[in-house]
Amino acid sequence: MLNTIGLEAKVRDRDAGSRLVGNLKLRLLALVSVGILTGTVPAAEPRVGEVLYNGIQLPEQWPPTTPIPGRKVRPVPYLSNRPAVVPIDVGRQLFVDDFLIESSTLKREWHYPERYEGNPILKAETPTELNNGKLPLAAMISDGVCYDPEAREFKMWYQAGWRDGTMIATSKDGLKWTRPETDIEPGNNRVLPSRGRLVRHGTSIVRDPYTKDPSQRFKLTVFENHIRKTSAYASGDGIHWDFKGHLPECGDNTTFFYNPFRKKWVFSVRLYRDGRSRNYVECDDFFTGMNWDKEKESPWAHPDVLDLPDPLVASYRPTPEMIAAEAVSSNRPVAELTEHYAKLYGDPVHLYNLDAMPYESIMIGVWGLLKGPMTSRAWNKHDIGKIIDLYAAYSRDGFHWDRPDRTPFLASTRKPGDWDRSYLHSGVGICTVVGDKLYFYYSGWSAEGTNGVPATYAGGANGVAFLRRDGFASMNADTKEGTLTTRPVTFKGKHMFVNVNAPKGELKVEVLDEAGKVIAPFSARNCTTLKGDRTKLQVAWKGADDLSRLSGKKVRFRFTLQQGELYSFWVTPDATGASHGYVAAGGPDFPGPVDTVGK
Repeated sequence: MLNTIGLEAKVRDRDAGSRLVGNLKLRLLALVSVGILTGTVPAAEPRVGEVLYNGIQLPEQWPPTTPIPGRKVRPVPYLSNRPAVVPIDVGRQLFVDDFLIESSTLKREWHYPERYEGNPILKAETPTELNNGKLPLAAMISDGVCYDPEAREFKMWYQAGWRDGTMIATSKDGLKWTRPETDIEPGNNRVLPSRGRLVRHGTSIVRDPYTKDPSQRFKLTVFENHIRKTSAYASGDGIHWDFKGHLPECGDNTTFFYNPFRKKWVFSVRLYRDGRSRNYVECDDFFTGMNWDKEKESPWAHPDVLDLPDPLVASYRPTPEMIAAEAVSSNRPVAELTEHYAKLYGDPVHLYNLDAMPYESIMIGVWGLLKGPMTSRAWNKHDIGKIIDLYAAYSRDGFHWDRPDRTPFLASTRKPGDWDRSYLHSGVGICTVVGDKLYFYYSGWSAEGTNGVPATYAGGANGVAFLRRDGFASMNADTKEGTLTTRPVTFKGKHMFVNVNAPKGELKVEVLDEAGKVIAPFSARNCTTLKGDRTKLQVAWKGADDLSRLSGKKVRFRFTLQQGELYSFWVTPDATGASHGYVAAGGPDFPGPVDTVGK
């Protein structure tokens, strides 16, 4: 038993006025009050782990191992328990959620990319791609797209002929593509040698701008059907590949990406858990980490109750009367048949793909949701193709995904004759940054074989769609003035910029202290009126050259907007407007993976 009286006397004799003494006395009394002297120990506070660039505090157990709660919407912890202060030194600050918003009378609007009129930008034309008329295609099944600043060109890897070749195409502008002849096979643009038919399936190729080994500038995984394994490769040029080993057992569309915010490689592991879903594995080194322990995979992503079946696909389900008749003829229970046909025609939906890339201050994810039908027989019977739509998702901790908008970001057209009628895939790399636009690359299938015969895996091609830079969501005001006030933020920069569309309206910005009072001279009255449609527009105030006097202090920004759209804001040390955020798969204006130039 502790002698608290004697201990208290000794401490008091040391320094009666010491703050340390007082704290120790209070802690001793607290221990006694909760019963530690009788053997009862108070519960320990939750241990914490890494603090991220944006102030988010991770738990000690990371990544989370919590099972996915069925088809329930998975909570996003950093939105319900936001940091008291948000550092904003990394990248443009987007309004895809309320993470930075304290109060607002503006209305959020979601935006979607516009398909390029010149699509498809790459389709089956070569003998390998035309495949003797049997399932011709030239399309990504994940594969990859990036801008290579060393070669000063865009690179795209894709599949030629169903499950046959892995090829490369290049472009100077991201729109017009050529097939460079490689030395892998004479007269062809292969990057992996031919191994016979029906070899490859899902493939993932990423340019690694962080490696110090020039022979590993590109990394590749490919599911090889003939051995039913996923193989890993490294390359210095994206053409010649060195085999590095096999991944543990995983599904045929397993992909990977790099999270630079935490300096981790992440494997998006395909598995079947009440339909297709994803597990998560992270590691520091790609080729060491690819030998992960299957028991340590984290349950990651799964469709939920807000992911609804597709009405067109569901319309092909047999009627209750048809199911009742089949139950009699097949001697099977009606309930069993009803469930079978519901699943066959997309209820529930499946998570077919999950690709991700860093963009500015967040991770952008693309979820490919399979709406059905679920078998080749059903696809061809109804001449509908395999319907997959692409959905945008957002993450600030690299693990939890916020999906506030359930409208497809890019959808299968479902129209006979369209090249992207069905089976959409995002390319690994997701998008490049070209001027004021984001170029989103994707593949689609016409599901038309030779002479127009329905064939689900025929007619695959690649296309691109354009979105305004930062253009995922905007906070809008009509003719009536509205405001948006951020939560407390800190920054080390001194120049503020906004991405705004207000050719007929105006935007003004003021800076508030922790108590909500305007900090002179950074008032709305002193702010120069911001007008026009610009993805990078500098904010200035009369009486101040810049924001340097506020560097490191806790402040709030209040935006006052009329008749316009506000997409993002950022504070940077550079007068050029360089955001020091990430630019996804790169772009011709950037020498590396980060915006250091402000173009």
